[in-house]
Amino acid sequence: MNPIQRFRRSALVGRTATRILLAYRWHSWRNRNADPEISSQALSDIHRRNAESILETATELRGLIIKLGQILGARADIMPDEYIEVLSKLHDAVPPRPFHVIKRHVEQELGAKLDDVFAEFAREPIAAASLAQVHRARLHDGRDVAVKVQYPDIEEIVRVDLQNIRALARVGGWLMRDYDLKSMVDELSANAPLELDFIHEGHNAEACAANFAGQENIVIPNIYWEHTTKRVLVMEFVEGIKITDLDAIDAAGIDRQQIARLLTESYFKQIFSHGFFHADPHPGNLFVQQGPKLVIVDFGIAKELPEAFLAGFIKLVSALVSGETNGIAGSFRDLGFHTKYDDDSVFETMGEAMVTSLSQNRDYSENRELMGELQKNMMKVFRENPVVRIPGEFLYLGRTMGLLAGLGVQLGSQVNLLEVMGSQLPSSTPASA
Repeated sequence: MNPIQRFRRSALVGRTATRILLAYRWHSWRNRNADPEISSQALSDIHRRNAESILETATELRGLIIKLGQILGARADIMPDEYIEVLSKLHDAVPPRPFHVIKRHVEQELGAKLDDVFAEFAREPIAAASLAQVHRARLHDGRDVAVKVQYPDIEEIVRVDLQNIRALARVGGWLMRDYDLKSMVDELSANAPLELDFIHEGHNAEACAANFAGQENIVIPNIYWEHTTKRVLVMEFVEGIKITDLDAIDAAGIDRQQIARLLTESYFKQIFSHGFFHADPHPGNLFVQQGPKLVIVDFGIAKELPEAFLAGFIKLVSALVSGETNGIAGSFRDLGFHTKYDDDSVFETMGEAMVTSLSQNRDYSENRELMGELQKNMMKVFRENPVVRIPGEFLYLGRTMGLLAGLGVQLGSQVNLLEVMGSQLPSSTPASA
């Protein structure tokens, strides 16, 4: 990537962010006295245009920008319908790289001709995402496999994206002096390169599979190490229905509520019992089989929780589940949260938001209305006493639980996430994986 390409990438990200911000500010000013129905329709139009702007930018730039779009497109619990409808396309429908590019890259990585390794190799990918695309293939011994191929230039793209994010964080830190954005950027910078190491991803998958050994309703593809490198991952091909393909799930006669419970129980078991969890549960990484069984793929983002942090998180969840508000503030402090002033109201508000978002079963509009009110309350409290440090591990837990909540809304789940969390709490702190 030459300097002109890097500049163009940075400029396009900045232009998109500015356009979105100005669109909402213009709507707020222009419709300050408008009829509510007219204002609501105008806002819906802006949501869709902004979502399409993000989609266009993400599909053109790929890299970490796609990951941002995937997260927004999976948060059906808080994001407007327009964002979900538009950005959900990023979960598995990113325009793929040409086959000749992928073929050449695979052959370079494996040090052999494609036909010498694979008896069959589909020219069209079954999925294309931010960092790689996946092709179905068959080995000469008859095993059906999925071949995940990293885009040849993605390492440079990720480096540039991280530079852009650091620059935006510096600007954000200057505009919001009370907030420590550095810890969030540091966490992203530390973990993004790990996603580019498919050997690391393969070991994550095997660790998770070992933790679920004997539990037949959790399916994790086997890794075929003899054909795997840092940039090419060959794994068992596993059939399944995308977890948000509700028509296919219903046609197969699979109960959505059973899926929702299995999903939530399996993730909180990972967190509390294993101390190691798949931290990217967006719809493109989760599939369903008869049973029901849950198929989990793509372990590029997996998080091991330090024992001390896990003990503190268990203490926090225990306080939330039991309603012992007196213990919430201390739990947040023990986890490494810091505020500008010594005032527990911030932590109490955060605890209230967590309980509300995890314990209620609501439809899209009701959920967003309640969360909108909570967010307004939280912003008021945060302005009075900003949270200046959030531990990196909590960012991944929050992201994971947010994605799970969004999937629950899409499934029409009646599962109370807070109740499931309570049922998965161990009697003592588990050892990490």
